[in-house]
Amino acid sequence: MSIHLYHCADARSFRALWALEELGLPYELTLMPFPPRFRFEGYKDINPLGTVPALLVDGALMTESSAIPHFLATRFGPSELAVAADEPDYARYLNFLHMGEATLTFPQTIHLRYTRLEPPERRVTQAAEDYAAWFGSRLKNAESMMHGEFAAAGRFTMADISVGYAVMLAQSIGLEDQVTPGMKAYFERLTQRVGFQRAKAAQAAGPSAV
Repeated sequence: MSIHLYHCADARSFRALWALEELGLPYELTLMPFPPRFRFEGYKDINPLGTVPALLVDGALMTESSAIPHFLATRFGPSELAVAADEPDYARYLNFLHMGEATLTFPQTIHLRYTRLEPPERRVTQAAEDYAAWFGSRLKNAESMMHGEFAAAGRFTMADISVGYAVMLAQSIGLEDQVTPGMKAYFERLTQRVGFQRAKAAQAAGPSAV
């Protein structure tokens, strides 16, 4: 078994790193400056999209941060970190697994682009503010759909890595005001996990992405 993760600190690839640490899998980690398509020579030969993460498992490439945790839990499971198809909360699990990226992270990337990543003359304040508000609205709605302390199945799962990262990103790019007290408490619980803490430690030697 060979697992190699290409990662930028606190970028979407943190989901993959966190999942690897939760599962206790051996892996090789390459830490890169952000954005790697411009600042890490040869990266597009590894991942033609130029995005992070890039995860190579026995040579097979995966690039989607919300898919990787589920893949790892099922490929190297069985694991309680995935919800099985015959469990009552399977649909809720998959919904939150993808919601963390498609609904909660996407609007933040637009905000980030037009406040930090674009050169000053290309920044669009109105777009940044609109997408910040969009994120906040979606996060409130997501919170209303959660039952109990975790996203699904009454336990910590890979869906919590997906949603939890979205909250983590918000708090690191200036969108703290859009995070409700309930979701702040939710994320604080997640940070107490050993897997989260090991992932943070593993990336500490690399340059910051956000």
